[in-house]
Amino acid sequence: MSKFWSPFVKSLVPYVPGEQPKLTKITKLNTNENPYGPSPKALEAMRAELTDDLRLYPDPNSDVLKHAVADYYGIKTAQVFLGNGSDEVLAHIFHGLFQHDLPLLFPDISYSFYPVYCGLYGIDHVAVPLDEQFQIRIGDYARPNGGIIFPNPNAPTGCLLALDAVEQLLKASPDSVVVVDEAYIDFGGETAISLVDRYPNLLVTQTLSKSRSLAGLRVGLAVGHPDLIEALERIKNSFNSYPIDRVAAAGAAAAFQDREYFEQTCQWVIDSRQKLVAQLQARGFEVLPSAANFIFARHPERDAAGIAAKVREQGVIVRHFKQARIDQFLRISIGTPEQNQALIDAL
Repeated sequence: MSKFWSPFVKSLVPYVPGEQPKLTKITKLNTNENPYGPSPKALEAMRAELTDDLRLYPDPNSDVLKHAVADYYGIKTAQVFLGNGSDEVLAHIFHGLFQHDLPLLFPDISYSFYPVYCGLYGIDHVAVPLDEQFQIRIGDYARPNGGIIFPNPNAPTGCLLALDAVEQLLKASPDSVVVVDEAYIDFGGETAISLVDRYPNLLVTQTLSKSRSLAGLRVGLAVGHPDLIEALERIKNSFNSYPIDRVAAAGAAAAFQDREYFEQTCQWVIDSRQKLVAQLQARGFEVLPSAANFIFARHPERDAAGIAAKVREQGVIVRHFKQARIDQFLRISIGTPEQNQALIDAL
């Protein structure tokens, strides 16, 4: 059937998500899902939307959710963009803000969807090497570019770039859009949203999939100068004018409003991460410093693929990447104390 494809489709290399196994009796530490459920208030708000009103289209602007995000961060609703998960938001960013003559810059070890979007939208790009400690060197980005994007904390390493370093990077590229992808920021970092009023070239993306335990809902957002948001709205309204459904908008808004539950569950993950790091180091693992809800670890005397296969035999799934430089690392999502202990027992 490929004879019916548009020519460019044949050259695409799609993103490969983490395995979602069908088995039930497993400990799943491979896709960075939050081990704790969504806010009870979010669940209650979603149940309240299950009425006959589902026959009606949702608010195309998702104003209730935009107000919830704006209230949480102390910004204006004109600075907020919403989409079906941060991946859709990122797709619109690549399409609407990164198609320039100069190349897009992002780390060589980073979120693997970035090169996929470059292939989809025909964007020239340069993968900038991390240093030997797998950290971003901001000086390497001070060169002509058509945009910069990086996760903070980075994925899959978990390493955090301090906010003052982010600001230095912004100052070095005032004529390019700089996107800080903050999918994991709530587990140990400080959001760059505090900088958006001072830097019109800054765009910050976030997701409700991780720290707010709503991966099954698919809600993402971007915060930045209204001019950048307008570009994304134009793309969105030329693509899908009703991206956020009624149930998702209600649940996401309630999740932002329930600060107490959000802060408590984030702290539980942070505490578990610290304990798991210590347990792995006691078993000879080297663990990169993580500010995310996962850790990146390797054992100097054991093959990573072999470890992943062996713990899988005991019902524990972790993520192994075959990519150069990191093929001896395992990315391990932080689970409940019981799930983390299952990994330690398997090891």
